[in-house]
Amino acid sequence: MKPKKTVLAYSGGLDTSVIIPWLKEHYGGQVLAVIVDVGQPEDFDAIRRKALSSGADAAFVVDVKHEFATDFIFSALRANAVYEQSYLLGTALARPLIAKTQVEVAIAEGADALAHGCTGKGNDQVRFELTYQALAPELKVIAPWREWTLHSREDEIEYAASRGIPVPVTKDKPYSIDQNLWHRSVEAGPLEDPWQESAEDAYALTVSPAQAPDQAEYIEIAFEQGRPVALDGTESDPVTIIQTLNRLGGAHGVGRVDMVENRLVGMKVRGIYETPGGTILMVAHHDLESMTLDRDTLHHAAYVAPRYAELIYYGQWYSPLRMAFDGFLDVAQRTVTGTVRVKLFKGTASAAGRTSPHALYQRDLATFGRDDVYSQHDAEGFINLWGLPTRVFARVNPELIRKQLRHPFDSPASRARSWPSATESKGE
Repeated sequence: MKPKKTVLAYSGGLDTSVIIPWLKEHYGGQVLAVIVDVGQPEDFDAIRRKALSSGADAAFVVDVKHEFATDFIFSALRANAVYEQSYLLGTALARPLIAKTQVEVAIAEGADALAHGCTGKGNDQVRFELTYQALAPELKVIAPWREWTLHSREDEIEYAASRGIPVPVTKDKPYSIDQNLWHRSVEAGPLEDPWQESAEDAYALTVSPAQAPDQAEYIEIAFEQGRPVALDGTESDPVTIIQTLNRLGGAHGVGRVDMVENRLVGMKVRGIYETPGGTILMVAHHDLESMTLDRDTLHHAAYVAPRYAELIYYGQWYSPLRMAFDGFLDVAQRTVTGTVRVKLFKGTASAAGRTSPHALYQRDLATFGRDDVYSQHDAEGFINLWGLPTRVFARVNPELIRKQLRHPFDSPASRARSWPSATESKGE
């Protein structure tokens, strides 16, 4: 049965601008547009008016920036979640929150269907629909990109033009751009050639590192249990902290990434990312952990980090495993409190100092100078016990161990053989 009321996650971009009239033409019923404010620099009143003029029966603007920063961004930060060592997951983190907000509106308005503008080639379709399945599996899901006969962005542009709907792209510059509080991403168009260097006009949040100031800038970031709480000694809310660091980092060219990544659906894609504030926070948080976490916890956290990032990237935000990891992080981050001084210079962010009331670093233990708290004689017994399994294995399996040696030394003749000269060792 065709839905009577469909709630669309609406951004005002090319895809969702076309979807409103398409839904009306192909499914009928009411279309409610939900515009979710996750920190993108948009005129939300204008977007709302555009949704209505495009045929939406109602349009809602929902501000979730604080929830985005507190519950999503800072959760990923505590986990040091970075996908494939480079991507700080700006889009991937926003999608489950946008979809959750969409579901909340649908339930409040008595809707019987949900729609999104994600393509059939991308990750976002998975992120939206796994959220729907977790929070409202009873609602019908409409994914126009998997149904309609529009095969390209050029087809969409022509479709919109034929119906008098203005769209923010042209055939000459068909970039796909996503921006929120945490990052800005650019895909498609000229970037589809991975050999082609990205042009400066692809960036908006950061200056080129070559054009960044010649003088370094320092910023002090205070954390409480793994969450940022203050900048340069002044307490602030999460949204303001991220926005301030975006401005500071962007001015120094910090946070640019140009990468080819593995999408969940199996293909590789090239993306340009700018995450200046996020890069600074990741550097600071990871550095503070090195000061406050014991070795075993720190090493286990390093194991959790890439898996946590995969869960976010793969759309599994509401999975039991992600929630279980948060349980570990709740305990592990209890002592990640303190301040890190970060140096910003020519596209880099590096820790320049750190202090914490929970610091496990003890100068009188680590010093190369004279100390009265560590007996170096104790190291002999420790090494003997630590090496016991190795010695036992070597005694039981001498033939396996001796294979590791340059010469097996199995006979008196071999033991008497002279070691190769320098000339011989070079193959001369």
